Amino acid sequence: MAYAAITGWGEGLPPAILTNDDLSTFLETSDEWITTRTGMKERRISHVTAVEMAAIACRRALACAGVEAADVDLIVYGGCSNEEVVPNSASGVQVALGATHAAAMDLNTACTSFIYGLSTATALIQNGTVRNALVIGVELISRYIDWGNRNVAVLFGDGAAAVFVQASDTAEGVMGSVLGCDAEARQVLRVRGVGCGYAGLGVTFGDTLWDFDGQAIFKRAVKGMTEACERVMRQAGVTGDQVDLVIPHQANLRIIESVAKHAGVPMERVMVTVQKYGNMSAATVPVSLVEALKDGRVTPGSLLLMPGFGGGLTYGALLVRWGSRVTPLGESTAAFPPLQHSALEMVNAVRATQDPNGRSSAGLMTPVFAEARLAAAHSAPS
Repeated sequence: MAYAAITGWGEGLPPAILTNDDLSTFLETSDEWITTRTGMKERRISHVTAVEMAAIACRRALACAGVEAADVDLIVYGGCSNEEVVPNSASGVQVALGATHAAAMDLNTACTSFIYGLSTATALIQNGTVRNALVIGVELISRYIDWGNRNVAVLFGDGAAAVFVQASDTAEGVMGSVLGCDAEARQVLRVRGVGCGYAGLGVTFGDTLWDFDGQAIFKRAVKGMTEACERVMRQAGVTGDQVDLVIPHQANLRIIESVAKHAGVPMERVMVTVQKYGNMSAATVPVSLVEALKDGRVTPGSLLLMPGFGGGLTYGALLVRWGSRVTPLGESTAAFPPLQHSALEMVNAVRATQDPNGRSSAGLMTPVFAEARLAAAHSAPS
């Protein structure tokens, strides 16, 4: 049987930090209110594009694996933050990396995009379509979030991470995969204004207005993630006490605690990063994986459980057996260009483009982001 081992990993976390106190300067909220309800303290705001964040993460993952970009067979861009619909974002990453031989595909299942992407890449490697793949989880939500809606504005942040997966004869990588979708409730988490469905309906293409039913999302998220965990463990013949580390989607601390309890895994064996990065949607699981490796919480042969849920409402869980190597083979010099503005200044630039109802035109060409894009263009990481 062919396997798909994870041999490289890297993150692309922008340096600008938006704190709960920053949010309280324009929302009726406080650090205590946000922390008690979500577990979040900070989140990152990017001054570069999603493709640029993804490219930094990919360069670091390739260096970690000791692989050149020219040897990459496939790039899977997982996320719902795209600069354009056509061409796809994965092709932009291909150009940025110089991975001229790589196929490129976007995969959007919202917050579960990395989980779906890693499952897909594993299957393509196992059936011989490709020998290896870069799988990315990336989001640039700050550019189109409804900053006037406290229910969503306090939750989300920007970030990216990537893994390099390659064919292996050793039993490692994704050993079990369960994917699903609770589509009956798809309307409880919706970003209106992006998509052909809004043409002629009085919403300018590119403007956004968020629907977010927190209570319904919470209940269905716990149910979907719990069932996915139970199914994938049952398929593999393992129980919660055999899982070395749970690396869940970081949507909300209470959701994480509830899923861990149902999975039979104590919180000391759960990776939690929500306090530092908030909900980075598709990026939360891979960023948490990279951080777990840095912290020494993943050891050779570790059994990892990766559950998640997202808009749609998609859900899933992966069971991953780690290989023998937990340290990078090399390091990349890829880095973010210098910051010209604080996180709060960048958020306020987006807010300035939003009308009182929260609709946003993404703020990409305000002076703040025009400067950031120019700086990025002259400081492209290598």
